[in-house]
Amino acid sequence: MSNGSTPSPRRRLRGTLLVVVAAVVAAGLGGWLVWRSAGDGAGPPGAGPPAPSRSPGHGSGGAASGGPQRPGGPHGSLKGKVVVIDPGHNPHNNDHGREIARQVDIGNGHKECDTTGTSTNDGYAEASFTLDVARRARTLLQKAGAKVVFTQDGDRPYGPCVDKRAAVGNTAHADAALSIHADGSGAGNRGFHVILPARVTSGPADTAAIVAPSRKLGERLADRFHAVTGSPRSNYIGEGTGLDVRSDLGGLNLSTVPKVFLECGNMRDPEDAAQLTDARWRQKAARGITEGITDFLPH
Repeated sequence: MSNGSTPSPRRRLRGTLLVVVAAVVAAGLGGWLVWRSAGDGAGPPGAGPPAPSRSPGHGSGGAASGGPQRPGGPHGSLKGKVVVIDPGHNPHNNDHGREIARQVDIGNGHKECDTTGTSTNDGYAEASFTLDVARRARTLLQKAGAKVVFTQDGDRPYGPCVDKRAAVGNTAHADAALSIHADGSGAGNRGFHVILPARVTSGPADTAAIVAPSRKLGERLADRFHAVTGSPRSNYIGEGTGLDVRSDLGGLNLSTVPKVFLECGNMRDPEDAAQLTDARWRQKAARGITEGITDFLPH
């Protein structure tokens, strides 16, 4: 066939197809460039909504890279950590007055094995409150990856005694230990407070190594408990800080791991009692506890 001959139908069809393909490619490239230049984070058609962005800081859904993750963010942020929770008193202590009155050595003195605790004016027992909040906190801490050990779960006839409660945390080599309580002060005394261990080195007690980390735990706990529950820091203990230091509590004196007590509110004050008896508020209390412990522990 000579160069001057008329193109065959097959060759004309091939040329037409090449022109069409080139036009489609150019149109697609132009559309992609327009989308890229818009810069609003929306995906291309059919790609679905954009992934949510993470803001820096301590937002409830997470934290910036390198910052602490809050419970409710990625699970496993407390993986490998051991947390001991001590629900104050025991619902059955009332039936075992002689047993809980037995004196035990707390290092710098002797105190009762345990007590019955207080209650609201309507009869809601502190021991019931502490178990409920402790169980809620356990669920949240376990979701965050922690191993949670209880000193009692309503499964004992009474107690355990305060020295045994401290021993549970020591034996578990807890990274953090918390005793949950509610106060029984007079009406008008409102708010929560965290009790920190004093320096005690006497008999079986030696808190020298845990005073500093326990204070850090208490500060983190007070900050998050206040932020999450909205409860005020105590107006009658701690001079507005929500922190109190004591040397007369066996659960603190005999601890060899960072430990604090949390008095979640005053059961004898009507305003505090309204919160303590509210299941929704108790869930907030558990979340505040969990976030405080999470903030304290390195991860």
